[in-house]
Amino acid sequence: MKSLLLLTWCLWTCPLMVDGRHPTCNFLLEVERDQAECEKRLKEEAAAGQNKEPGCDGAWDNIACWERAEFGEIVTIPCPRVLKTIFGRNGNISRNCTTAGWSEVFPNISSVCGSDTSQDKLVFYVVVKTLYTLGHSLSLIALTTGSAILCLFRKLHCTRNYIHLNLFTSFILRAVAVLVKDDILFNRTTQCSSQPSLVGCKASLVFFQYFIMANFFWLLVEGLYLHTLLLVMFSENRHFIVYMFIGWGIPTVFVSAWVMTRVFLEDTGCWERNDNPVPNWVINGPIGFSIMVNFIQFISIIRILVQKLRCPDVGGNDQSQYRRLAKSTLLLIPLFGIHYVVFVSLSESIAEDYKIFFDLALGSFQGLVVAILYCFLNSEVQGELKRKWRSICLNCHLSRAHPCSNNFASRNGSEFHRNTRAQSILQSETTVL
Repeated sequence: MKSLLLLTWCLWTCPLMVDGRHPTCNFLLEVERDQAECEKRLKEEAAAGQNKEPGCDGAWDNIACWERAEFGEIVTIPCPRVLKTIFGRNGNISRNCTTAGWSEVFPNISSVCGSDTSQDKLVFYVVVKTLYTLGHSLSLIALTTGSAILCLFRKLHCTRNYIHLNLFTSFILRAVAVLVKDDILFNRTTQCSSQPSLVGCKASLVFFQYFIMANFFWLLVEGLYLHTLLLVMFSENRHFIVYMFIGWGIPTVFVSAWVMTRVFLEDTGCWERNDNPVPNWVINGPIGFSIMVNFIQFISIIRILVQKLRCPDVGGNDQSQYRRLAKSTLLLIPLFGIHYVVFVSLSESIAEDYKIFFDLALGSFQGLVVAILYCFLNSEVQGELKRKWRSICLNCHLSRAHPCSNNFASRNGSEFHRNTRAQSILQSETTVL
């Protein structure tokens, strides 16, 4: 019963809208109203003295109300009202009053009042949410550590690492936006109040859309930088301003347009529904374009790498060349976000579960993979960390050896002072004699 309640809560947040009320609260408030009515009715029955006969007391089982029954009696009630609203199915469920108490609901409430696949859907949603929460959390830790390393070491300050740093920042902001959005959308205590304000909820969606788009455009910047670097020589500092505009400026333009379309075309609820296709395309159109451009650049870079590996000046046998090409290809996939191409052309109705799993669950680990490949496994970063570690160890050894030398010098100095004084006293005594 609790699993069905959780599933219907998840489903209710999408299809049902109540003006001025946070969408997550709709289902919960309806259930609370039914619970209040049930408890009121049961209290009235108890006050009227209907509980004197032996039997099963009336009860509320989180979604349905069961009135008092005698031992051996089978109570049959229609599907709960909230489930009828969501699934649109009319049926009856029953419970048997036994000497041990109420029996389990039969037939299965999910098959009668809900969806036949509700349990499987529930497990799938729980697994996906757990995976992408774990992925974003691990990515957040790794990316924050990697960003600190790139900022602290001056020898790592260059245009390439500046772009990596901005990409790391976009991943960090994306992970924070996802976790904050989930907390706001699914936190009943902060949103299910008598106040109809949705400002905080809408603001979280605006920042969520912006950071998601900024992350995709910084992936595009990584592809542009590498592709341009392989083709022509250019002034990195001059182009870095352009990269900053592409990574942070273009998402600002499109997210501002998305806000305007939401206000004038679909200002409902927390802006989490996509009934009107215009706001959805304002966001997904540029993101899809960046993914396709990055895919074209990825193919072009692989072609350039193949040409360079086939160059007679490049040593090594064919097996080593193919190994290097495969390694380069695998390293570029998370940096360019090539895995998004798999489902970018599919509609929402086609392979929806696979798309959700790959985009949300596996995609949340992309920041972790990028931080590991382009920071922690980077030879320059490892060299700086080893150099810093050796410096710390050397300073530690020197600090341990320094007090010993000071003690030795002070001890020798005191002995020298005592000997000198003894000699002077001896000389004075000799003079007196």
